[in-house]
Amino acid sequence: MSLIAIKDLSLTRVDSLFSGLSFSIGKGDRLGLVAANGRGKSSLLRILAGQEDAAAGGVTRTRGLIVAAAPQDPPERLKSLSFQDAVREALAPEVAETQGWRVDVLLDDLFVDESIRGVAVHALSGGWQRTMLLARAAIVEPDLLLLDEPTNHLDIGRIGVLERFLAALPRDCAMIAASHDRAFLDDVTNRTLFLRPKESADFSLPYSRALQALEDHDAARKRQFENDMRKVKVLRQQAAKLKNIGINSGSDLLVVKTKQLSERADKLEERARPGHLERSAGTIRLTNSGSHAKALVAIKDTAIVTPDGRPLFRTGTKWIENGDRVALLGGNGTGKTRLIERLRAAVAGSDPDIRVAASLKLGYSNQALSQLEMFKTPQDAFKSLSSLPDQQARSLLAGAGVGIDAQTAPISRLSGGQRARLAMLLLRLLQPNFYLLDEPTNHLDINGQDSLESELVEHGAACLLVSHDRAFVQAVATRIWVITGQRLVEVDDPVPVFDKLMSS
Repeated sequence: MSLIAIKDLSLTRVDSLFSGLSFSIGKGDRLGLVAANGRGKSSLLRILAGQEDAAAGGVTRTRGLIVAAAPQDPPERLKSLSFQDAVREALAPEVAETQGWRVDVLLDDLFVDESIRGVAVHALSGGWQRTMLLARAAIVEPDLLLLDEPTNHLDIGRIGVLERFLAALPRDCAMIAASHDRAFLDDVTNRTLFLRPKESADFSLPYSRALQALEDHDAARKRQFENDMRKVKVLRQQAAKLKNIGINSGSDLLVVKTKQLSERADKLEERARPGHLERSAGTIRLTNSGSHAKALVAIKDTAIVTPDGRPLFRTGTKWIENGDRVALLGGNGTGKTRLIERLRAAVAGSDPDIRVAASLKLGYSNQALSQLEMFKTPQDAFKSLSSLPDQQARSLLAGAGVGIDAQTAPISRLSGGQRARLAMLLLRLLQPNFYLLDEPTNHLDINGQDSLESELVEHGAACLLVSHDRAFVQAVATRIWVITGQRLVEVDDPVPVFDKLMSS
């Protein structure tokens, strides 16, 4: 039985985001919604939630359907409330009065510490804000749960909590998750909708298998189009030849045959459909300026401590050589950020236990992209780091997904995906030979993640990266460092580490 049915839905902003979109959601469906940044995923979720109207088409809901949505960011009206009160506010007043205990039970299920529940929403980390929004959606016991980038800002342990929570939802509860986290989609979905400007594709498969089916479909479509166009070319050549013969011979029959061949070519060309060409949301290109030093970073056995001096772990003797791509894994609060801060201090020459090569040139990006805060606009950022002509600067910014109008607008107005691509472009301008990347895939769509992976691998860039994105780590990392038992150890396989972190 369909809970909600979408028929010929269309939405246009500057360009068409999607058109002629038709699909339905039944009880128990777990749908992954996939598209590039800015291609309409959030808008579609708002339409399904009844918060926004489409340009054309219709949405039919079953009588009494309860739809709840967890957006990417909390609304302003919730920011002054505590975590617990923000969740309670989602309930009708009479329900909150008599069944307020449901909030405590739900927060226990989501492993929300008592110390977090009384904190104001505006003071929460991005990850805890996401958890609060999920709790608000779940507390109303919806028939259809809509999640917009639910794993953003979550560490691996919290992603594990989220996946187990979703797996425990009532069997009849349907879910749609718009996400760029490929491993998450594989774990929690049984259907995948690839949202496209035309002819969106829906497969009853989780992401990875659906992607293969989509690629096979697109390849077959491309072959069919090329075959049809070859036939069109042959028909037009035959028509042209008969036309010349008919003119020279004065044959009415040949004139008729020429017309028939031309009409067949026109109809075949009209029916032919080219394979889908994904519009890029912006290209990510990095570079590796190179270094003659074998070891870019050498770490003595040193203690990593909290700002107030409490010990977190010891590093042991470690080093990073040219071409090494080291993934740093560990639970929340184990000291990953502290090690990154020590490495940055070492580059500045102020850490006696970490030696960096004289030729090391650092490229750093953190998960908040705070390195962008010193610039007013994307254009200002580019000019401060490059002496390229204005026309070339505009072209490079546009190629990174920052359109002409956005280039002179405040950076704060950029979307998360645009900010992430701008940050990667600015890193490229620095021409580093060592990248220090903290959650670099936050806000990047799947195409952006694939692009970043390719750039890091193909250019042989050395890097130390912290990431909760399991697919990204497995695609990029050549070495794995894990913080465990107050020690930094190197392991061969990240999968058992991920499994342990997600189950903890």
